[in-house]
Amino acid sequence: MKHEIFEHDIIIVGAGGAGLRAAIAAAEHAEHLSIALISKVYPMRSHTVSAEGGAAGVMRDNDSEDTHAKDTIFGSDFLADQDAVEILVREAPGELIQLEHWGCPWSRDPDGRISVRPFGGMTVNRTVFAADKTGFHMLHALFQTSLKYDAIVRYDECFVTSLLTDDGRVRGVTNLNLYTGKVQIVMAKSVIICTGGGGRAFPFTTNAAIKTGDGMALAYRAGVGLKDMEFVQYHPTGLPGTGILITEASRGEGGWLINKHGHRYLQDYGLGPATDTPTHRKMELGPRDILSRCHMQEHQKGNTFEGPYGHYLHLDLRHLGEELIDSKLPFVRELTRNYVGIDPVVDPIPVRPVVHYMMGGIHTDTDGKTSLEGLYAAGECACVSINGANRLGSNSLTELLVFGARAGRSAAEFALNQPSPLKSPIDLLAGDEQKRLDDNFLKKEGGTEKVAGLRQEMQIAMEDGVGIYRNEGDMRKTCDTLQSLRERFANIRIEDDTSIFNTERTVALELDFTLDVAETIANSALQRTESRGSHNRIDYPERDDENYLKHSLAFRAPGGPPKIEHFPVTITRWEPEERKY
Repeated sequence: MKHEIFEHDIIIVGAGGAGLRAAIAAAEHAEHLSIALISKVYPMRSHTVSAEGGAAGVMRDNDSEDTHAKDTIFGSDFLADQDAVEILVREAPGELIQLEHWGCPWSRDPDGRISVRPFGGMTVNRTVFAADKTGFHMLHALFQTSLKYDAIVRYDECFVTSLLTDDGRVRGVTNLNLYTGKVQIVMAKSVIICTGGGGRAFPFTTNAAIKTGDGMALAYRAGVGLKDMEFVQYHPTGLPGTGILITEASRGEGGWLINKHGHRYLQDYGLGPATDTPTHRKMELGPRDILSRCHMQEHQKGNTFEGPYGHYLHLDLRHLGEELIDSKLPFVRELTRNYVGIDPVVDPIPVRPVVHYMMGGIHTDTDGKTSLEGLYAAGECACVSINGANRLGSNSLTELLVFGARAGRSAAEFALNQPSPLKSPIDLLAGDEQKRLDDNFLKKEGGTEKVAGLRQEMQIAMEDGVGIYRNEGDMRKTCDTLQSLRERFANIRIEDDTSIFNTERTVALELDFTLDVAETIANSALQRTESRGSHNRIDYPERDDENYLKHSLAFRAPGGPPKIEHFPVTITRWEPEERKY
């Protein structure tokens, strides 16, 4: 079969915050390079648009790069690579100011300075924000800026199904055009993956339906290791039933978490006194992993409410007043009115922990480079690693700016010195991928397994085995279930044989990727016999720096579970200590 072939210098897979920032950086680095920006959704529908709270950077005289770095490393439970963290905190302010120059309307103080608010795990106020729609405004600014570069060519609503590799390097991608149903070849000298996380491996998540781990699985199948996949962050304040996030900014502005007795229970867990003084109010601004575990302990004590979607606690904003809520938390009010039918001005908000972010991802260096020549990654799908075992809120938006830009420049510099890939081996590789897609998805006949049923079984297994609290028995059971689901996936049934926007095929392709990601999470967790950050094992409750001050690295092993290796964390100036708040 003859495929459509497109040629560019750089391919960027994913057009959210990291992808757009990488595209702009690449276009600015070398004007004559052609950049393909491929996304399975229109860029403004990327998940970055849903980020609410803000982006962290040193913007005040009472703050410093060292303080930001220490907070980040401490929050990571000392699993962050400290050289990467130092780059993040050094380059963050410039990126945030640049974004304002591109049109991001940061909220401002009366004296005209960009406002900063407190966020969990941060010892000073350093989170800049645009009300509580920060990701929405950031993505708008990045997207409209990208439009001025003729070198950036968009492929909207196209699903990348594989990386084309030859002679130890990436040569391009195969691309399923969701509108036509045809497989295309896009060739390039370098590829950057910026596809976001894989929270949809779990049943209750803040993640959009598109966040199915596609980019992680693409790299994994090409032989690149996935790093620290066992670390999955639960956010303590999701709406029961929907999983919609109630931003940490609501606690940063002074919201309280209370149990069914009206008690601010976090003071019972060593997080400080119930004071409203910002410098002493750790309480609700503790790190997300700790707050999520506190919720579960309140449930075990019988202190939670019970509703149609399970147990929950209350996030109380009533004492903040209508004026503050409308000026700084308008989206929170909109969400709670629309999705739970309450007004936070007069009623507390029901909340419970919800899967929110993946600290792990594609193993990269500080320029986004992977072990596969020509392949780069940035954003949530990558692991550089600044987040370690637990990400501090508001560092992720900063990360996608800093490391998206670095990956864009690095991939552009690499492309400048490479010849164009030859079409002949690419044609053969694409032919193999076309056959795989035809046999398994596009022209598949027969089969008895339903995609929705397999996906539900996967999500339940993940919640049961690698949720907030973990143990060896449950994790082994989850690993076995995932292996069985992988075998059963070969027998899926696809009934829709149309070409245009065939969503049944799309979700089948997504589940294929998500199963890969789920296996790396569960198997990496099983082999880490300690508790650290978001990885909390009841059978190994202590942190073990002697044996596990190390990153995990999961490699694909066809026909069996992933192979897990470990290597040391990079320590520069901050030696590990007990993590207390």
